[in-house]
Amino acid sequence: MTLLWEEDSLQIEEKIKWGDGFAVVYSVTDRCSFDEVMRLCFLINHIHSSPKRSSVSGDPPVVIVGNKKDLQFDRMVSSEDGENLSKALKHPFYEISTRDSYEETVTVFNTLYNELMKQGHFSPGSFKRRAVSKLMEKIPKIHANSTLASGGRSLSFNSFRDYIPE
Repeated sequence: MTLLWEEDSLQIEEKIKWGDGFAVVYSVTDRCSFDEVMRLCFLINHIHSSPKRSSVSGDPPVVIVGNKKDLQFDRMVSSEDGENLSKALKHPFYEISTRDSYEETVTVFNTLYNELMKQGHFSPGSFKRRAVSKLMEKIPKIHANSTLASGGRSLSFNSFRDYIPE
C-alpha cells in the first residue's frame, strides 16, 4: 500500500477523482504525514467541486484519522492537534490503533458509509457498479489456476492455507 503523500500529484488526483469518500490517515509518530492532511483535504474538495462533477451532491465525506495511538512514547502529533485540525476542516476525527483494535477501524469506515448514505450516493443493498475507471482498465487480469506466459509460473488460489506460514 502506498501513501498518497509519497506519490506525485497527478496520481493523487486520479485516485481522488474516482473516490466517493475518504479516510485521510496520518501517523501520530510522523509529523510530516500530519502536515499533509490539510493539503489532501483541500485537493479532495477542490477536485470534487469541479464543474465536471456537478452530478454529485455536496462535498464527499472525509474522515481524518490519526493512527498508531498505541505508540505513546514515539508520538510527534498530540490528540489535541488532530482534534483542532478536524474542527478547522469540519471533518470527523478519530484517533485509533489498527494494531490494537479492529473495532476502531470499523468505526471509521462505518462513519464514511453512513455519510455516503446520507448524501444519497448509495441505497442499502443496491451497490451498482459505476462505469469502470480508466485506471481499473489498466490492471492486468490474472485468473486462478492460469499459467503466465513469462517464466511459465502457475498461480493457484485454491486455499487460504497456501498463505499461512507453517
